[in-house]
Amino acid sequence: MERLTVQDKKAILISSLKNRYKLQYDAIQPIPYVKDRLYCVDKVFVEGGTEIYIVKGATKEKEGPWVRVDSYKDIFTDPRMKAKRRIIEAEAGYGKSTVTLQLAYDWCNEVKDSPFKDVEILILLRLRQLNSKISIYQAIKLFLAPNDPRIKSSDIKNIIESCSSVKVLLDGYDEFPDRDGATGSDVGRIITRNLFGNIDVTLTTRYLPKDYDKSNTKYVRLVGFDEKARDQYIRKAVTGEDEESVAKIKRALKANPILDDICKVPLLFVMFSHMTHEKTHFQKFKSVTGFFRYMIKCFHSHMRNKSLDQHAKEHMSEHEMEHDELSKVAFECLCGENQQLSWRKDGLCTRLGQGFCQHYIAVGILVEEEVFAETNEQTSTTDIQTRTDLRFYHQLFCEWFACFRLVEVVAATRNASELKNVLDKVDPFNLQYLYRFTCGISPAVGKKIIEYLKSRKDGDKFAILCILEQTGEVDGIKATVKDLCSKRVVIRYDDSKLLQRSTIQLLEIASRFDIPISCMNLVYCSPRVDESGLNLILKSGLSLSILSSLQKLWIGDNKRRLTNEELAAILSYSSQCTSLKELRFGLYDLPDTIPVGSIPSSLKSRDVKVWDYYGSCRLNLQTGLWQACDMSGNLPGEEGYIEPISSVDDADEEDYIEPSSSEDDTDEEVTFLKLLYLLEEQQTV
Repeated sequence: MERLTVQDKKAILISSLKNRYKLQYDAIQPIPYVKDRLYCVDKVFVEGGTEIYIVKGATKEKEGPWVRVDSYKDIFTDPRMKAKRRIIEAEAGYGKSTVTLQLAYDWCNEVKDSPFKDVEILILLRLRQLNSKISIYQAIKLFLAPNDPRIKSSDIKNIIESCSSVKVLLDGYDEFPDRDGATGSDVGRIITRNLFGNIDVTLTTRYLPKDYDKSNTKYVRLVGFDEKARDQYIRKAVTGEDEESVAKIKRALKANPILDDICKVPLLFVMFSHMTHEKTHFQKFKSVTGFFRYMIKCFHSHMRNKSLDQHAKEHMSEHEMEHDELSKVAFECLCGENQQLSWRKDGLCTRLGQGFCQHYIAVGILVEEEVFAETNEQTSTTDIQTRTDLRFYHQLFCEWFACFRLVEVVAATRNASELKNVLDKVDPFNLQYLYRFTCGISPAVGKKIIEYLKSRKDGDKFAILCILEQTGEVDGIKATVKDLCSKRVVIRYDDSKLLQRSTIQLLEIASRFDIPISCMNLVYCSPRVDESGLNLILKSGLSLSILSSLQKLWIGDNKRRLTNEELAAILSYSSQCTSLKELRFGLYDLPDTIPVGSIPSSLKSRDVKVWDYYGSCRLNLQTGLWQACDMSGNLPGEEGYIEPISSVDDADEEDYIEPSSSEDDTDEEVTFLKLLYLLEEQQTV
């Protein structure tokens, strides 16, 4: 037998890798239950929101801005991202794995403008398939080159060391069985740069590892689909250029302000757009619970419609309705200290029943995946075995089934203390849809949950969204939203993402139904306007669409220099808030003059007042100059202007930037809680 050189083995490995990746990127399944409709990733991939973190100091703890980039390619080509370690962070369903598959497609097909075009070898591993006892070289052999006996794991080590260019993509650290463990796994050593120190490695995850090489790591986050990305996906993957069909899907989305929020998650928008293209019912839904209930129904009905066996159809209907044990499994995994999102197939089938498991695999709610079986350090590559695990298609499906068990558990509690013991183990800030689904499924249990949420810091606004799930109608919360928006609404940089998201959604509901928003104050949120000019992107990555009923907008930041371009973008966004009367910039270092051409004419025609931090200067919309104004806010030459006798004293920064410390805001919070109680009493009656 001819002895193979390292170069020969490299060619064999590259061929195996490309064959393996092609199987993965050619199998994109937008609707899980339609298994005969698969897409190549390049046919459905669109650019969602991608941001890079510009580090000013040595670690991420030092403040620096998140900057929007045009493409996923900039993660690797932007000079500010030059590093051997990158972390792509995003919530579940935001497209982390899809980005890795697109990069694999680029490499396999030598895409001309791809940063991976000239890379010799690309290693893409899904970490949920690994365990801590397997070496990285064994993992590559068994999952990426399993069928060629000419390549051993020791050969892979030599091949990688001989390459001039290697990139590694480790997908899904949050699903790695030994995440944040102390076992000294190869994955952990790679993250801390004790292995593959000179190789370019990118990690995707829902949260940062506890231990990693902070000084040499660059940060990326995916922030979801904006309107531009949604439009692009609809045209590219669903309707083509059929304008009537495009408009139909957009109407279905705009008719549901609640669905508009959940469809910022790319995975859910993809399902929504494909299913809406084929059906019309989505236009009727008024809650996330209604949306999900119908979607699950579609999964099961599609399978029944394909079956010709009446007896089998009856069993399918039973499995759809009787899922108590699956709900217990889902609830148990979400309530543990470490969320367990996959199970051994043989064990789960024993617990749920073989027929039940096969049905849920067939409809696409449960997904099979090959993973390493238990091994030890002495196990040779040839002796390593794999097994099949089961997981939910997406964590939201796990939250959906878990909500039925949570209904039972909460209903059995006899007092507030027992309720607290149960719900303290179910963090609403990580499992917001579990709470919303539960309130939508059972109004009686929802009442208990809302009481609990009102007792938690930052739980009040989220409680309103849970009330909306109960009623299923925006009309049921309009009075509460109106009272909330009649006072200053504050979003702070250190608010939890749940609180920010809840507040934003309530503001967008108010705007959609023409409820006046008296004042919105963004405190240290570093907002910027996206490329479309239709959304304010906060420091957290969440976005605020145009609020047509907003009357005052206050933006405060940490004495950062605001460029003319940034200021012009904010003025343009503000001009589209058609009820706006006042715009105030807090603590910014503002340009001395603004080009008149960048001041929207609608701001001039409506005479919107644009103030500096102290309120002692106003922007003259006709000249672009900041001018001192009198105590009434009038500029020289305006009717009623009074020449000031003395200069305005410096204001206390805290009065503006932390309005919650004022007496008015304390009253506002008390009133807000009272509104919740009043609304609940109205529902009871």
